[in-house]
Amino acid sequence: MADRRGEWGDIVVHLLALASRLEVEGQYNIAKLLRAAADAMARRAAYISLTSEGAQLSSSVEQAISSLSKLGIDAGLIAALKRGETAMTEGRLPLIHEIPHPYVCRTCGDVVVGELPNRCVTCGAWGATFQRFLPVYWLDDLEPFAALERLRQTPGEVASLLDGLSQDTLTQEPAGGGWSIRQVVSHLRDAQGVLSTRLDLILEDDDPLLTSQAVFQWAARDETRPPTIQEVLDTYRVSRQETLAKLESIPLEDWWRTGRHEEFGTVTLRQQVSYFAAHESTHLPQLESLRHEFVER
Repeated sequence: MADRRGEWGDIVVHLLALASRLEVEGQYNIAKLLRAAADAMARRAAYISLTSEGAQLSSSVEQAISSLSKLGIDAGLIAALKRGETAMTEGRLPLIHEIPHPYVCRTCGDVVVGELPNRCVTCGAWGATFQRFLPVYWLDDLEPFAALERLRQTPGEVASLLDGLSQDTLTQEPAGGGWSIRQVVSHLRDAQGVLSTRLDLILEDDDPLLTSQAVFQWAARDETRPPTIQEVLDTYRVSRQETLAKLESIPLEDWWRTGRHEEFGTVTLRQQVSYFAAHESTHLPQLESLRHEFVER
């Protein structure tokens, strides 16, 4: 894979460039296939070859900054990347005031970080036509009713993946390292707690501050957990039922109430519910894989 990385990079660039050209001709369905192929290749390369070690990732970001600087990419984007890399080396998540959302002109490819211009300074395209890049697609992944259904189903799916497993198995780390089943379920419980808190804040206050939470880092902290995974699961399910009851009782228009997220900027209640509902789905295959590994041993 390493030997072909340059070749893959050239192909990805070609696919994206061709997709943009096809869009000019109105060939949107062909363009979407090429964009999907480019995204698949990029994610496959990351899945196969990129390390997850923080220090090495920080070094990779530095290399990306150097490469982009040589290519003359927007200075604002370079500066934002440097602020993000600094935050990473400090062991924290960069906040929205450090890294605002970037926008790309769909016509000429100019990049703007932060405030969207009325017109593109290079080609004159209307600012409203720029593409905005959000931190995660999950923010807009699910509409209200789909999000509610996802939130309703996930606890039962989690419970079924734990069925029949011993306490020793539930707390055992996988052979390659990483989270145990108990830690994954604890993470889901923690995330549900954050969703519950933010739901109350957004419904009670106008545009409240939503503090950024590094929920991913909490999974290893067992000292504040209930003693058994069944109790962890029970508290998760009870909290979820309370959240569902609140969401089902509010007017539909309240799903568009906003909060000021320290990491993501202005977000609606709908986006927060979509985020947490879709996020949970990414952990179900993880639980399934862990169950398979331990049962097959």
